[in-house]
Amino acid sequence: MAQERNNNTPRTTLITRFSAVGDIAMTIPLLYSLARTYPNDKFVFVSRERFGQFFIDKPKNLHFIGINLDNYKGLTGLFKLYKTLDEHKPGFVADLHDVLRTKILRSYFLLFSGAKVANIIKGRSEKRRLTRNKNKEQVQLKSTFERYRDVFTRLGFPFTPAFTSLFNGKKGDISEFSTTLPQKEDKKWVGIAPFAAHKGKIYPLDKMEQVIAILSMEPDLEIFCFGNGPKEEAVVNEWCSKYPQVHSFLGRTNFNGELRVISHLDAMVCMDSANMHIASLAGTPAISVWGATSPLAGFLGWNQKSDDCIEIQLPCRPCSIFGNKPCIYGDFRCLNIEPEIIAQKVLKKIGK
Repeated sequence: MAQERNNNTPRTTLITRFSAVGDIAMTIPLLYSLARTYPNDKFVFVSRERFGQFFIDKPKNLHFIGINLDNYKGLTGLFKLYKTLDEHKPGFVADLHDVLRTKILRSYFLLFSGAKVANIIKGRSEKRRLTRNKNKEQVQLKSTFERYRDVFTRLGFPFTPAFTSLFNGKKGDISEFSTTLPQKEDKKWVGIAPFAAHKGKIYPLDKMEQVIAILSMEPDLEIFCFGNGPKEEAVVNEWCSKYPQVHSFLGRTNFNGELRVISHLDAMVCMDSANMHIASLAGTPAISVWGATSPLAGFLGWNQKSDDCIEIQLPCRPCSIFGNKPCIYGDFRCLNIEPEIIAQKVLKKIGK
């Protein structure tokens, strides 16, 4: 079996988390804090290739390995992945995903390499009690950040999270966008990320346009929209054509570029979505709109404030952890929030 870790024996810890975007983003404050707490140890984070863009100015002892999961299908494929990763000689394996793929992978390390393994405890039963239709237990659950940290504590790596932003409290380099971005000077910059993966988390787009109309009445305010894909781009382009202060950032850069731009925003309006967590990594305050989901489930962004969460208290909320369930009433009344409420929250946040 693997030796217990001590301060005089540098060891390698393998960490796995393959999706989704928001969950990957939530690992970073913990991974950076962990690596800085144990500078003599090596930490290897394994995920999908595209998520490497998040790891800006990472600690030198934190390494990212990007893989294409299509190359490692089935038990044979996962054993091939195990053999590849085992070249790093990990004495510890931290499974931050706990799905079938990572369960099998960590079992290989336990059985064939003698590594000490630990996995995230997702609290599935308490989340079911939180979201069931009747007799909900509406209590604040442990945050995902705490659940991630618990994994490392069980492996013998206790630490206190200390993370401000990927830019260490500063702003990212946006010089490559200087010819297309408006000059900030004394203006306020507000981001709007109105989209999410599931309908139960998307504030109605007609209402979001009303939010934009209200904010556009401020002459010294510029609005930047974020999203992905042709359908979302069509919506944003229409807003840009109506409101001169609205600018589209869809399709212009990757995660890395968006992070650098978002670090310059004074506030970000978003859903319970990946963009809330991306704003958190950039150190930008997020005004988050919650519908079918709830901060009670433990997914509020890093260093984001509960006072900046906008939600309607209804007995049916939350009905879902991921926002992917149909509304029992068919109307998503949880998202019937007046645009003025969101706009005023933003203006107050940026000091208007």
